[in-house]
Amino acid sequence: MSHMRSQPTPSPVISAAAPPRWAVWAAHATTLVVLPSGLWRILMVLGYPAGYTKAGFVPFDTVGAKVWMLTLSVLSELVAFLTTGLVRPWGEVVPRWIPLIGGRRVSPKAVVVTAALGAAALTLIWANVPWWWTYPHEDMTYTGHLVVGILYQPLLLWGPLTAAVTISYYRRHRTAA
Repeated sequence: MSHMRSQPTPSPVISAAAPPRWAVWAAHATTLVVLPSGLWRILMVLGYPAGYTKAGFVPFDTVGAKVWMLTLSVLSELVAFLTTGLVRPWGEVVPRWIPLIGGRRVSPKAVVVTAALGAAALTLIWANVPWWWTYPHEDMTYTGHLVVGILYQPLLLWGPLTAAVTISYYRRHRTAA
């Protein structure tokens, strides 16, 4: 009895033009703009008050708060990383290692709608960050208030960067269609 191995089915041909260099840069930049605030939260998870007064840090020094801060940091970075899919092949064909759907072509329309909604939501969520210093933070030290404000400022760019990369993806796939 001979053993025949089945040959893997080739991935669908990707017909969209290569992404422009600026779009690749912008997609990777999304992961960087999320990083400072995530690292700050991880400092708090590790027990460092990270700008809070001793009394102000108490609510963050619980298991539940630590799980929330770690989860928020990791999920934020993963969501930011998804933007790179708009400039990589896995934004056009699902990677083969993903069960059930691996190797299937991704619907550009679904990608564009999802990414555009995400970009809009991120822009709205972080729109007030430039005014961080005008809000009272009695539970923080003066230096902590200053530093945390600086660490959160890059988040203002997350939505617009995602929107720009989404527009590039849309244009490349509209042309390919």
